[in-house]
Amino acid sequence: MRWIEVSLSRILDSLESGSRPRGGAPGLTSGIPSLGGEHIDDQGGFRFSNIRYIPPEHYRAMVTGRIHRFDILIVKDGATTGKTALVRENFPFNEAAVNEHVFITRVNQFLADPAFIFYFLFSQRGQAEILRDHRGATIGGISRRFADLTQIPLPPLSEQRRIVEILDQADALRKKRAEADAKSARILPALFYKMFGDPIENPHGFATEIVGNLLTLLRNGTTAEQNQDGRGYPVTRIETISEGVINPDRVRYVDFDNSELKKWRLELGDILFSHINSESHIGKTAIYKGHPDPLVHGMNLLLMRPDARQVRPEYLFAVLNTESVRAVWRQRCKRAVNQASLNQKDISSLEVGVPPIDLQNRFCQLANTLFTQVEAQQKATEKIKRLFYNLLHRAFTGDLTTKWREAHMKELLQEMEQQAKALKIDDFRLPIEEETKSSIINHRSEIPHG
Repeated sequence: MRWIEVSLSRILDSLESGSRPRGGAPGLTSGIPSLGGEHIDDQGGFRFSNIRYIPPEHYRAMVTGRIHRFDILIVKDGATTGKTALVRENFPFNEAAVNEHVFITRVNQFLADPAFIFYFLFSQRGQAEILRDHRGATIGGISRRFADLTQIPLPPLSEQRRIVEILDQADALRKKRAEADAKSARILPALFYKMFGDPIENPHGFATEIVGNLLTLLRNGTTAEQNQDGRGYPVTRIETISEGVINPDRVRYVDFDNSELKKWRLELGDILFSHINSESHIGKTAIYKGHPDPLVHGMNLLLMRPDARQVRPEYLFAVLNTESVRAVWRQRCKRAVNQASLNQKDISSLEVGVPPIDLQNRFCQLANTLFTQVEAQQKATEKIKRLFYNLLHRAFTGDLTTKWREAHMKELLQEMEQQAKALKIDDFRLPIEEETKSSIINHRSEIPHG
């Protein structure tokens, strides 16, 4: 059975975006939360650090942009265009809004289950549909027209809910794995503070130095065209950085000759630093531990090569990931349309405490044990992620619920007739595959009419 397909716009009650007061609301520490693209995470949920606020009177005056339960939020511009989240029942705010960089898609729940539509838009196929409307090169985005262009497979509501039930269970496992990874990521900062204290306050009175003087190299990467089909050498990108290590499953490739490879090849202990991206990704950092080998330094990630006479890579990595240093990055960021950036001067001029090398070495031994654990956890995380995305793919081809559908064919056909009428599709038989016609005719003859 092939499902009805409709444009996203046909199943929406509304498509909205938000706003902020004229001139913004800088310095406001309370009021109504205003969510932007940086508050939507990679898991289809939210990150509520660095929340911005709008005055209650502005929120009350807003005609569009107020968040309701079961809304689907979609980033409309910038580096994370298309990123999607569902406002579930456990959303922590009774009142909240989106800013001008986010769309609210509000599904008509008589036609579709919001969670089903969310999972589709979150899937690889759904993301491709959203980005059919993408325009602009440097800081591109989508317009309201994306909802007309995005095609949605639409099984009957009961089958949608069955698919959501299965995907919710798989998603819960995926999120538990992510929570475990997040807990592991907090161990290294805790160890750092115990041994050294805050690197900017420098409570132990270590000698200080600016970051630029602790490096033998600070540079951006190659702008060579990247490919996903394995031609050439693996190359770094923002997605390769995961919990402080480089994830080889997320590389792309560049087709280099040997001279270019020598110029851009990473060395053991090099640090990669995200300096152009959505604000939540600024400062993401990883240490190159020699895998994959070779690895090419790609654009939008700065390469820092520590001076081994002064500083160990693991120590500098930990410094760059302390909360006080991240606060400095937030202060120094240049912001434009849902994208933030730090220039090399912003980074190299930061002054930090530098403990003696023997003390750094003790820290590095412990840190490397943790990095080994993180790499093992990442392999498990990637396996769960692959399984989840395989389920997503199967969900929207109809494979996931084949047996269930066969067991409920009579009820589903009845629903399809009602669904087709609601969507003003004259002939609901149009979406049915040829090979299932005979069984459908038999089932339809049993469906009461009138």
